[in-house]
Amino acid sequence: MAAQQLETLFNNYIKAFSSYDLDAVIACHHFPCTLHTPDKIVLINTIDDCKQEFNDIFTQLKQANTTKIIARKASYLPIKDGLLLVCIDWDFIDNQGQVFTDFCAYYHISTLNNDEQKLSIVNVVSHELSNSLSLENALSING
Repeated sequence: MAAQQLETLFNNYIKAFSSYDLDAVIACHHFPCTLHTPDKIVLINTIDDCKQEFNDIFTQLKQANTTKIIARKASYLPIKDGLLLVCIDWDFIDNQGQVFTDFCAYYHISTLNNDEQKLSIVNVVSHELSNSLSLENALSING
């Protein structure tokens, strides 16, 4: 059950990013949540915070002429009831078919959101691909 729910969550996530759909990105996150990149750590407390942060990310992707987002490798590990760890290796492809950026991201996923059985992203930590791990269970994410 967890694998299917995670695959749905991240397929929706890719579709949201690919279409620059803020509402769909927001629907994937828990509030508060944190985003960690090599450059900064962002605490997102509200929907407005999320819109601002992802508007900035979408602007960068548009400027890079990103046309495709590929999850090359994805896996997960249950940590405890209500919490999953996911690792995904990402490729962002530009309109020339070149990799604009590649990285791995670790996601902490909550399975409990407002007492509903819904998966949501609580924390994201992005790293260089050399820090990628293969976790216990494989995922198939196609977007």
